[in-house]
Amino acid sequence: MRILFAGTPEFAVPSLVALCDSPHEVIGLLSRPDRARGRSQKLVWPETKRVAMERGVPVFQPQDLKTSEFKETLKTLSPDMIAVAAYGKIFPAAVLDAPPLGCVNVHASLLPRYRGAAPINWAIANGEKKTGVTIMQVEEEMDTGDILSQREVRIGDEETAEELSKRLSLEGAGLLLETIDRISKNDISPVKQNSDAATYAPLLSRKDGEIDWSRNAEEIKNLARAMTPWPCAHTTLGGKNLKIFRALAGAGKGNPGEIVSVGGESLDVATGDGVLRILSLQIEGGRKMDASEFMRGKKDLREGQSMGVAGGTLRPD
Repeated sequence: MRILFAGTPEFAVPSLVALCDSPHEVIGLLSRPDRARGRSQKLVWPETKRVAMERGVPVFQPQDLKTSEFKETLKTLSPDMIAVAAYGKIFPAAVLDAPPLGCVNVHASLLPRYRGAAPINWAIANGEKKTGVTIMQVEEEMDTGDILSQREVRIGDEETAEELSKRLSLEGAGLLLETIDRISKNDISPVKQNSDAATYAPLLSRKDGEIDWSRNAEEIKNLARAMTPWPCAHTTLGGKNLKIFRALAGAGKGNPGEIVSVGGESLDVATGDGVLRILSLQIEGGRKMDASEFMRGKKDLREGQSMGVAGGTLRPD
């Protein structure tokens, strides 16, 4: 089968590699354009582009999928199927209709739950114990296509979004290959999604990482897991921004945001219910470190100090 693969970030790499190592022919990579990053604004390749170049796969990075130029490129490539994993743009009808076997997508949730751009992050933030990957047919509307296959995955109690993303990317790659093989044998029956059961996982913003200390300790712990590596769960301490990467929820009392213990391995802060035991953090102008190291170096840190303000993050239902 001639497959055009569409994907941009690290999450898409295992799927691209799996297809390249399969009997199918990967005739090209469709990825987002290179992006300027850092103070130097140096152009950085998408992760999938690096892999494609190493394997001799032609790379296409159009700014606009609706141009006559890209339509002609697609016609010349003549793919049997387009396989998608975190490409980052919605396909117009002309692209969806081009391959005779359609377009299939790897989505990191058990659809119809967590449709949208950040399903991994919001599943963790909401305290979910399980998630998974779905291979679905692509439609013009985001994540509404018929389901071709699914695989359930348990979420670790302390697992971060970054860690879970790596696991789901591997699960998704394997399931994508299995599904494509079944499609090639006409051995699959698409299942329509129940839109009444749909939930949404919108694109993250920096505000989503704001800590509302009036929430309970378990919820804030989950926020820290969910917002790693970006935008990070964050608050303020002494007028400086403070990022929290890892924490545990424990018992204890105090005013929300009040530091209740500065000894031992964790920096303990009271919440609306229980105590957040911070294990890993980064103060503005400093580096990421264990809480114990931070406390040893910050001599003016004391019990009774307050962090941040209440009234922060809202989660999707």
